[in-house]
Amino acid sequence: MQSFDIVVIGAGIVGLVQALSLKKSGLSVAIIDQQSAITSPTGEPKLRVSALTLASQRVLQAIGAWQHIDEKRKTAYQGMEVWEQDSFGHIAFNSKDVDQPYLGYILENQSIQASLWQQATEESYITLFSQCHISKLALSSNGNFISLSDERMVSARLVIGADGANSMVRTQAGFPLTFWDYDQHAIVATVKTAKGHDNIARQIFTPSGPLAFLPLWQQNYCSIVWSQDEAEARRLLALSDAEFNKALMAAFDGQLGLCDLVSERQSYPLKMRYARQWLADGVVILGDAAHTIHPLAGQGANLGILDAAALAEQIIALVNKEKDFSLAKNLRPFERWRKTEAVKMIGAMEGFKRLFSGNNSAKKWLRDLGLVSVNRFSGTKHVIIKQAMGLTGELPSLAKAPNA
Repeated sequence: MQSFDIVVIGAGIVGLVQALSLKKSGLSVAIIDQQSAITSPTGEPKLRVSALTLASQRVLQAIGAWQHIDEKRKTAYQGMEVWEQDSFGHIAFNSKDVDQPYLGYILENQSIQASLWQQATEESYITLFSQCHISKLALSSNGNFISLSDERMVSARLVIGADGANSMVRTQAGFPLTFWDYDQHAIVATVKTAKGHDNIARQIFTPSGPLAFLPLWQQNYCSIVWSQDEAEARRLLALSDAEFNKALMAAFDGQLGLCDLVSERQSYPLKMRYARQWLADGVVILGDAAHTIHPLAGQGANLGILDAAALAEQIIALVNKEKDFSLAKNLRPFERWRKTEAVKMIGAMEGFKRLFSGNNSAKKWLRDLGLVSVNRFSGTKHVIIKQAMGLTGELPSLAKAPNA
């Protein structure tokens, strides 16, 4: 049996960030995941992308992963435009408004994950168990024991569940979950547009859901996230490529001209999940295992990255004070901290979804008036821009500017 101070279950973005953020703890860390080594993407853009905030970028830089990302596949976006279909409501943001060179980066999830994996392989305190299924997970205050599919055994003082929305760790720990269905599916694809995106992220609100065009490293390529009511999503997925292209251009008000699918289309159901308990003695969850939100603001990955940085900060502080980092009472400040940030984001996303759903004329006039009003007042826009860049709220040290 191999014994570790901490075992992270899940080698997605959040799990890898968690392990790498613990470097200064002096603890031994293992990562367990069923996938094999992750390599940097090549060829056409991959379907799943994330809009990383400046705060998340700082975390990746601090843990040594950012420099491993292929510069040619990074897309720094300088502006955002949001508007409502068939209406006068419109708002635009630019990084120059807050004296920054960009608002954030659009990156393929595989690029982020590969960079983190590469850095993890270079750290002597991290042991990677890849292509391993967990056959048994025994969690208790007296110690945690993990049986792997290849008959190896692992023990840990603290198990961290970064194993996604359907978390086995959360289920095994018995943490209660609040959830509701957004009654929407997100369609993701890569499209080539007649007009260049000019490194601007764009989103239109339609009566049945938002549609986002996220700029990729090639000027005429965008990643789309089209959140639609379930019935409409099924209809769109059943269309031929040519019919889908026409529907997409029409829904986007033709902002980037003719659209041409250059990938397959995939969809996934949208659900809000919020674990009412994140930790117990010897176990903690974070990222999608603790919360999932609507993708309309692209904040899911950023929330998880900051969860990991915050938990690492708490653990390192406990180690430095020679306190037991596996006890729930000692980790409670982390839970309160990140629960607060998660609840605020869940509330904001639910508010936006409800505000911009439907086609009631009075409601539509009020929200359009609100968009126009905010667009005219620089003070309010500055607040929103800083929120979009992840520079508001209580940030972990790793997410702050080096001299802050």
